[in-house]
Amino acid sequence: MGKYFGTDGFRGEANGTLTAEHAFRVGRFLGWYYSQLKRRAGSDDPARIVIGKDTRRSSYMFEYSLVGGLVASGADAYLLHVTTTPSVAYVARTDGFDCGIMISASHNPYYDNGIKLINGSGEKMDESVISLVESYLDGNLVAFDRRWEELPLAKREQLGRTVDYVAGRNRYVGYLISLGLYSFKGIKVGLDCANGSSWNIAKNVFDALGAKTYVMGAEPDGYNINADVGSTHIEALQKFVLENHLDVGFAYDGDADRCMCVDETGEVITGDHILYICGKYMKEIGALLGNTVVTTVMSNFGLYKAFDELGIDYAKTAVGDKYVYEYMMMNNCRLGGEQSGHIIFSKYASTGDGILTSLKVMEVMMAKKQPLSRLREGFTFYPQVLTNVRVSDKAAAQNDPAVKQAVAEVAARLGDTGRILVRESGTEPVIRVMVEAPSKEVCKENVDQVVSVIRASGYAV
Repeated sequence: MGKYFGTDGFRGEANGTLTAEHAFRVGRFLGWYYSQLKRRAGSDDPARIVIGKDTRRSSYMFEYSLVGGLVASGADAYLLHVTTTPSVAYVARTDGFDCGIMISASHNPYYDNGIKLINGSGEKMDESVISLVESYLDGNLVAFDRRWEELPLAKREQLGRTVDYVAGRNRYVGYLISLGLYSFKGIKVGLDCANGSSWNIAKNVFDALGAKTYVMGAEPDGYNINADVGSTHIEALQKFVLENHLDVGFAYDGDADRCMCVDETGEVITGDHILYICGKYMKEIGALLGNTVVTTVMSNFGLYKAFDELGIDYAKTAVGDKYVYEYMMMNNCRLGGEQSGHIIFSKYASTGDGILTSLKVMEVMMAKKQPLSRLREGFTFYPQVLTNVRVSDKAAAQNDPAVKQAVAEVAARLGDTGRILVRESGTEPVIRVMVEAPSKEVCKENVDQVVSVIRASGYAV
């Protein structure tokens, strides 16, 4: 991770840590950089960059700032308007764009925002380009074998333009509908759109496939994105499903790259449940290439126990759907994701896609003719306790001999009945201590043992 860009873009409070000036300069760099690449390849065509945004009040400011920078550098900016992150990735990949930009802070509150960069293959932007963006933001850009004090402005016929590209978003909706293998007629489906990007997309998809659709979190006002709704406030959908006697409910986050579910009994179906349900089904129909599901180290211990029972192999990556996707591409895997609901079906998408995920869960329900409450049987979600310890030195704390000994003692005590995971936060001066075991009491007892050693060793602040 860099100074500005983390694993999921440049994120911060709007006009606090992330300003309109930042957005303008990001646009200036991208417009110039991709125009330069075209010139060096012998093309006089302008760079083409597609932009989407979520429903935050500040998204308009960042959109206009990015566009200003792009066209000032000679690029053409294509506007999808309010749309989802996976739709930007889809359009960038299928319509030959040089790159894509999504303006969103995902599940964060309305006052935050972010700039996510997507390459021309619909994947998260290459680290080499991110590094150049950061260098330009800091005023020390070296690119194409020279140092740039400032980037040249496009003039006259070289100036860029903006293009209304809502047709690209509509084609993405059509693509999702085309993936529906079954009619949903007679199925009562709840959709929680988090007052975010999916509010004018998800219902159209499910209606087109015949579902009786019930929608909540679809009245964005610029301030209510993720406010007590969406995948991070799943209790709202649980209540909605039970009150309306629905067959299933799906909750998305602000930019709709996540999906969490609620079954007909009101129980939560996490990303790990989705990996279990879809992984089992894909193995049955011969679609699970390599017989492997890709997870992160934070997936529940119960998921691995369930996969062992099914004879399904699994990989564990660092936390972040970026790392899941990288592993999937390197090893030709078809299914991967995170407990938080970032699920990647690599045959159909290059990023997590909440609406696509809900369609694939519906596909399993329709094919097996079973409700979600039945499909999740066989996966026991282990209790988990996670404690964050703020420390003076993350690496020193984790590698301290006394801390390592305490971790080893817990691991030996748990054996094959649970697990302990101690890792450094990627964004804060924090060590995360997590234990999964058959009971909350056992989890807490073992977490407390390790945390007490970290504190006794003098690292806690």
